[in-house]
Amino acid sequence: MNQNESSLTSLVSAFGRAYHSKYDKPKILDDFIAKDLISQEEFSAISKNMINGIQFFHKDLGQRVKNNSNEILKWITQVQLSPTPLARSAYCEKVLLHEVILGVKQYVILGAGLDTFCFRHPELKNNLEIFEIDHPATQAFKMKRLSNARLDIPQNLHFVSMDFTKAFTYQDLVIEGFKDTRTFFSLLGVSYYLTKEEISSLMENLFNEVPMGSSIVFDYADESLFSVNGKSNRVSNMVKMAAASGEPMKSCFSYNEVENMLEKAGLLIYEHLSPSEIDEIYFSDRNDYLSAFETNHYIHAVKK
Repeated sequence: MNQNESSLTSLVSAFGRAYHSKYDKPKILDDFIAKDLISQEEFSAISKNMINGIQFFHKDLGQRVKNNSNEILKWITQVQLSPTPLARSAYCEKVLLHEVILGVKQYVILGAGLDTFCFRHPELKNNLEIFEIDHPATQAFKMKRLSNARLDIPQNLHFVSMDFTKAFTYQDLVIEGFKDTRTFFSLLGVSYYLTKEEISSLMENLFNEVPMGSSIVFDYADESLFSVNGKSNRVSNMVKMAAASGEPMKSCFSYNEVENMLEKAGLLIYEHLSPSEIDEIYFSDRNDYLSAFETNHYIHAVKK
C-alpha cells in the first residue's frame, strides 16, 4: 500500500460516515467526528466523483434522475458505499461497550484507518487503552488529519505501525503499554482481502498471547460472494471495484469453515449475525435505500 492508496481508502470511508451523520435518519452509527477529518473541498470532490460514476452503478437510474445530483449521491452512498461500514461498526462498538462493562481494559483495532471511536468516547479515557494498528502510510496520513482538525490525541490512544497482513507481533504493542490482560479486538473490512491461510494464521497469532475471555469482532463474506449480484448489482460491483483498485477480494467462507478456523485458534463463536439478521437489527423500518449487504456476516468470537 502506498500513501495515495491509503489516503483514498480512508477518505472514502470517512466520507460515507460523514454523509450518514449529516443527512441520514435514523442513525445507524453517528460518526460526528468523521467530517472533521476531511475538508469541504474533499467532500465535494468525492461527491462529484460518485455522481459522475452513476453509469457504472446504475445506468437506468442515471438516466431517470440525471438532473437530480443529490438523489444520485444519496442512492450511491446508501446502496453501495455505507451499509456495511456503518452496521459492522455499530455492532462492534455495541459489543465492545458491553465488554468494557464486564472488565475489558484493552481494545486493539486492526486496520484502523480513520477510525474515530476514541474521540467519540472520551468518557473511556481512564478505563480503556486503545491500540490502533495499521500500515505506516495510513497512520502517517491519519496523524496529519488529526493535526489539521486540531484534535488532541488522548493519553489512552496508542498508534502502532504494522503490516499485520504479513506478520503480526506483540513487540510494538508492548512498547506502547500493552499488557497481559483480557483484550478486545476488531478486524473490520479486512478479511475479504486476505487468503484463508493468512486469516487463520492471524487469528492464531492474535490469541496465542492473550488470556481466556479475550474476544474479537470481525466481518466476513460467505461463499456466495463471487456468484451473487446483490441489490442493483452492488455485490458484483464491490468485487469489480476491489479488483480494479489493485486490491482484489480473495476470501469467502461457509459458516463451517469459519467455525473450524476459529476452533483451531482456540476460539468459540459467541454470536453470529447473518445478512437477514443484520438487516432486521440495523435497517428495518427505514424510508431510504439503506439495507444490509447480501453476502456479509458478523461474528463475535471468544477465547475459551
